[in-house]
Amino acid sequence: EPRRPVPLGRSRARSRGAAGAALLPSMLMFGVILASSGLLLMIERGILAQVGPPPLHPPAGLSRRDGRDSPAELELEVLRDTRNRTIRALCGQRSMPRSVWELPPGQRRTVLRHLLVSDKYRFLYCYVPKVACSNWKRILKVLDGALESVDVQGKMDHKSDLVFLGDMKPEEISYRLKHYYKFIFVRNPMERLLSAYRNKFGEIKEYQQKYGVEIVRRYRKNGGNSAGDDVSFSEFLQYLLDEDVERMNEHWMPIYNLCQPCAVRYDFIGSYERLHADANHVLEHIQSPSFVRFPERQAWYKPVTAETLHYYLCNAQRRLIKELLPKYILDFSLFAYPLPNITSEFCRQ
Repeated sequence: EPRRPVPLGRSRARSRGAAGAALLPSMLMFGVILASSGLLLMIERGILAQVGPPPLHPPAGLSRRDGRDSPAELELEVLRDTRNRTIRALCGQRSMPRSVWELPPGQRRTVLRHLLVSDKYRFLYCYVPKVACSNWKRILKVLDGALESVDVQGKMDHKSDLVFLGDMKPEEISYRLKHYYKFIFVRNPMERLLSAYRNKFGEIKEYQQKYGVEIVRRYRKNGGNSAGDDVSFSEFLQYLLDEDVERMNEHWMPIYNLCQPCAVRYDFIGSYERLHADANHVLEHIQSPSFVRFPERQAWYKPVTAETLHYYLCNAQRRLIKELLPKYILDFSLFAYPLPNITSEFCRQ
């Protein structure tokens, strides 16, 4: 068996004392691995699948404030510290952008198109499709007075009554990026991809016709008669593998490319796994009116469970998943998500 790699930076951390060493969890090693040629080899050998989520115990430097912190609170504290340190480690490299103005034009257009603005409450929200962005857009419309309540039924209009940072002048963009509260919500990358697959190819005719028909025609023999509503998950993964990341549809474009967390220094990174608690934290910080709350999940919504994700991943071609990981590796590493376990032993369970 290949030997598990020692997290980079351990020897330096020891020289700085136990506090520094304990705060270098396994996820932090991704920042350096990204720049090395060893990434693909590690994925092929299954080494990265062994990288687990941050530990439950508090590392040195994260003390219990009153001695009564629950395990869940400590786990959350470690997770946020892991994300912050990993982002600082990667974004601190010389080759990484320091602002949106250092991004290539195409990448700059993408992130500015996904930053929604509230001048009244002085915040910027980078919306990520399949991470509860529709509900956040409802909240923005309520805060702006364009919508009476977050519970108003009807199809969501993702363009009208919303202010996008990309529609502003350069000096207006720079001012808001510097002075406004900035936040983003993230999700396990494979779970997000599965959610997009089930929704777009199982329910949305427009996506079936625009993408599904082409995917089936490209990857299936005698698939010319398909209506695009029978795309397999493996066919979808192969399509993502062949796609240029910069040209991907926003529903499966990596979060890193959508929101550029090195060029935009977000004040808060919420997660889909703690959606309501993190959303309440943001609403409290921006001092929204008390009647504004994060909407409850719609009754018709079919969540992606751990069992569902397990089923789809274990029934897909392992080669496709392994080859696709490098495209989403920044989402896994920066936001501290473990890579999917697709070993034969795990899939047999």
